[in-house]
Amino acid sequence: MIVVLVAALAAAIGGAVGTAQAEGSRSSSDRQLLFYNHSYGVLDRETADAIEHSDYLKDFANFLVRTTTGTGGQTWTGRYLMGRETYLELFGVGDISGPDGTLGSAGLGLSTERDGDLATVTERLRNEGVTPIDFLQTRDFGDGVPVPWFDAVLTATEYDAFNAWAMEYRPEYFADPRSKTEPPSFPGDVGRERVLSDDYSTHLMRDVTSIRVAVTEGDLADTVPLLRAGGFAVKGVAGGGVVAQGGGTAIRFDVVPRERAGLQRVDMSLNRPVKDRHVERIGHSTLTVGPGSRAVWTFAENGTR
Repeated sequence: MIVVLVAALAAAIGGAVGTAQAEGSRSSSDRQLLFYNHSYGVLDRETADAIEHSDYLKDFANFLVRTTTGTGGQTWTGRYLMGRETYLELFGVGDISGPDGTLGSAGLGLSTERDGDLATVTERLRNEGVTPIDFLQTRDFGDGVPVPWFDAVLTATEYDAFNAWAMEYRPEYFADPRSKTEPPSFPGDVGRERVLSDDYSTHLMRDVTSIRVAVTEGDLADTVPLLRAGGFAVKGVAGGGVVAQGGGTAIRFDVVPRERAGLQRVDMSLNRPVKDRHVERIGHSTLTVGPGSRAVWTFAENGTR
């Protein structure tokens, strides 16, 4: 989670940076540097509370409710569905301080798998005419001793309702026993699978395979350069939106006015196929599991209708 730092960054830096629109369907490089790490959405209080207290979700996924303390003592409380390499982070209105805690706000974290790739992403952004904004996120495990968590890069510090960032986990985080991370699979391994618990394997949910988010035109313009710099193939769709493909996850953005912005849909793979279709209504959202090895979670527009 990174959104809680953006207001402070905006004050220090002095506003948004330049933007760029998607052109064509090719990425800026053949090699994938960034991969879907997690996305978040701010839902209405009824839906957030229903998610928090859902017995079904506790069986369906490695599910937890956690309050995290980041850089500068900023805190946020989210509801988490953890997969093998990816996860989903859900908030209710007010669970994040300031305008980021308003209904329909959303975000996307894209992370590297190899140490040093974030520097290449930063260079690619500059080549696309974007001035990258970088900073360090820390994590406090509750003992008052923060550890460097990940380096991050933004393309803007001001946005309407959606922000995206690139991130690379720090060696100090992997070395800290409190993080409970796994050993590397190869030299320079800073991948997602090292960070997440293997508890996902005892539940149905395996990973997020696609997301769909409604965003404003300005927020999309700030996001496209980051996707392209990360190696995603970005293609325009009807209505001014885009679809980004790469690294095993599809990301679709639909362009809407601010009042209609928000997380719309999340597709997930399952650890094993299920024979029957199960539909679970959770507040103003619907989780459909099966048949087969996939699940689809749809959210009402702005969580209310």
